[in-house]
Amino acid sequence: MSQSILESYIEYIKNEKELSENTQEAYLSDLTKFMKYLEENAIKDLKDVNKTTIITYLMSLKKHGKAPTTIARNLASVRCFCQYLLNKNLIKEDPTINLHSPKFERKLPEILTEKEVENLLSQPNINSFKGSRDKAMLELIYATGIKVSELIALNVDNLNLDMGYLYIDKSNGGRIIPIGRVALKYLSSYLTNYRNKLTGSNDKNALFVNYNGNRLTRQGFWKIIKQYSKQANIKKSITPQTLRHSFAVHLLQNGADMKSVQKMLGHSDISTTQVYNFLKDDSNLQEVYKNSHPRA
Repeated sequence: MSQSILESYIEYIKNEKELSENTQEAYLSDLTKFMKYLEENAIKDLKDVNKTTIITYLMSLKKHGKAPTTIARNLASVRCFCQYLLNKNLIKEDPTINLHSPKFERKLPEILTEKEVENLLSQPNINSFKGSRDKAMLELIYATGIKVSELIALNVDNLNLDMGYLYIDKSNGGRIIPIGRVALKYLSSYLTNYRNKLTGSNDKNALFVNYNGNRLTRQGFWKIIKQYSKQANIKKSITPQTLRHSFAVHLLQNGADMKSVQKMLGHSDISTTQVYNFLKDDSNLQEVYKNSHPRA
């Protein structure tokens, strides 16, 4: 790499990128290491750097014991440099496109298969107040992917059964989420046959209430999840968040775009949503392996 390109890039980093001095120094240090790697592997022309080059470089960092956070920063540094080269027409394409950073040893959320969801959601006996309410809650959280805190905070007027949507007010993200026909069916049944007939309610607006007419609590919903997980004999560790995670992954598996899923989940940053894409790809990969490998 010519010295003039490196010097121009250093000026670009310092003057045009809104980075702290520490980040600038880290990027330039990472780039120096990357250039040394290219030199050691006899790659003299930047046009010869491809996706395989980047991947093997990241793998070499891992081999030398670098932490996932360090590897991720190195990728960010190289990506920034490649985007600069692309903008200057010094390379024809960015070799870092679609390369993902390590997950920082972050525990991935547990998800259920579609069959497991069907099994779990079939457990409540809808011929009673509790069963009808529980069925409506489980169907709604899987249909919309809302948080547990949002679920228990819902009021009756957050629902529009005729139009088929749920409105989450601005204090909780300010978004409108479609509700599928199955969830609408059980919500309507719960409201008509039980909720609207409840007398002596302490919270007239609360959508989901207990036997005393009080708003259901987070702890109460936790117990509901545990009860039906046990009944369904699902061995996975299921929490109130599990249906939200499953909602996101199943949407992506069935062709939903990332931006739409982000909006429905209420994520301000799409990078938060992208973890579900990783789970989707990982799930498909395991299925392909199971169906293809003779010793799987």
